Amino acid sequence: MMNQQDAGPRRFYMIACDILFREVCRLAADAPNIIDLEFVRKGLHDVPTEQMQADLQRRIDAVDPTIYEAVLLGYARCNDGTVGLRARDIPLILPRAHDCITLFLGSRHQYRQYHDAHPGTYFRTSGWIERNFADGDGTIMDGLGLNKPFDEYVAKYGRENAEYIAQFLDSWKRNYDRLTFIDTGVAAELDYSERTRLEADERGWTFECVPGDLGLLARLLAGQWDSPDFVVVPPGWRITARNDERVLDSAEPSDSGAGAGS
Repeated sequence: MMNQQDAGPRRFYMIACDILFREVCRLAADAPNIIDLEFVRKGLHDVPTEQMQADLQRRIDAVDPTIYEAVLLGYARCNDGTVGLRARDIPLILPRAHDCITLFLGSRHQYRQYHDAHPGTYFRTSGWIERNFADGDGTIMDGLGLNKPFDEYVAKYGRENAEYIAQFLDSWKRNYDRLTFIDTGVAAELDYSERTRLEADERGWTFECVPGDLGLLARLLAGQWDSPDFVVVPPGWRITARNDERVLDSAEPSDSGAGAGS
């Protein structure tokens, strides 16, 4: 394992959701360290929690500790999909956040402030637009057969049942009235903000474009983890969940509680 006192850049291995693809690639190119990247398809968020945990743990375990100084996770708590993950021979580091919106807005405070002011908000980023694969990705919806074209439902269940299924699958939208695009400064020529505005108009929702802040992700890649914004999991320890503003922590294997310090 690399000695932190060695001159020159440190070498990290990052496992990230491909929602962050453009932002992480840009940051990795400019980082003061050598960052090798592995991106995981967005659909991992939608599989059962245990399956997501197992998939990420397998990827963590495959990282060579003789080459890398630490494993970075481009994830947050993500419906507990990262809870229970263990660091092996090198530390495991991830942002202390509920979900990736915090990573795009730069801090838990910024996310909370926006959410409190606009509780019915659904977010879009370049990654959420580009990586939103419709089906065939092994997600829960795919496994249940609930991601098919409407005509297939009609053929299989009849029109009345098909209409009920469609209404049920669309019901989540009733909780939202605002569509907000987070502009992180990538893919400007693709005008995803305008695309999001048109989608908001179609839904009858309010549209807003807000500037993103990649400072949290930049500090993750720079190795600047000495702050409450990150969970540093020492070798042999695991990620734990907290039911307070800290969101996540780490604990020794013998400690079954969720409040151990990191």
